[in-house]
This record gives sequence, C-alpha cells and structure tokens, in this order.
Amino acid sequence: MPRPAKHVFVCTQQRPPDHPRGSCAQQGCREVYEELLAQLERRQLFNSVQVTATGCLGPCTAGPSVLVYPEGVMYGGVRKADVAAIFDQHLLGGEPLERLKVPAELW
Repeated sequence: MPRPAKHVFVCTQQRPPDHPRGSCAQQGCREVYEELLAQLERRQLFNSVQVTATGCLGPCTAGPSVLVYPEGVMYGGVRKADVAAIFDQHLLGGEPLERLKVPAELW
C-alpha cells in the first residue's frame, strides 16, 4: 500500500457511563467511523486516504473527535452527516472545515 496523502484518526474511546471525562463512544463516534469507512469505499480512495480508529485523542468534551494528518487538524462534534463535507472540502479539496475545528485552547 502506498503512503496515503491524508490519514484520518477517529476516536472510538469507550468509558463507563459514570466516568467524569465521558467518551466519544457516548457521543456517536461509531456512526462517524463507519461513515468514514463507507465514504472511503464509495469514493475508492484507498491509495490516498487512510482511516484509523483510535483511543482517546484528548478533547473528550468536544467529541466525537476526528484528527486529520498531515495538517494536524482536529475536528470536534462530528456527526455522520458531516463526513461527506470532510471528504469533499478537506480530504479532496485541501481546505479544513472551520465550523468543525475544535477551539485552539483544546488543540
């Protein structure tokens, strides 16, 4: 497999319901991850985009969290409906989605 131009990390951290930090799993990260994989397959971008499920990326209160490299852009509050825009505007178009970027004090 060639080195991908973009690498997308999706927090799939699951903590107990009473954990003080919460987790992205409690906020719907599974749907986001599955939609990223579906879009990747639909668009046949296997040689240029890689999607990886991860543990905690840090800003638990802003989840579900998605991190795109090489730019190091962190998105928060991502929903399934946002995934096509992430592909269109950022992964293919090169422009991060400002409306989903987490605040600078979190990332």
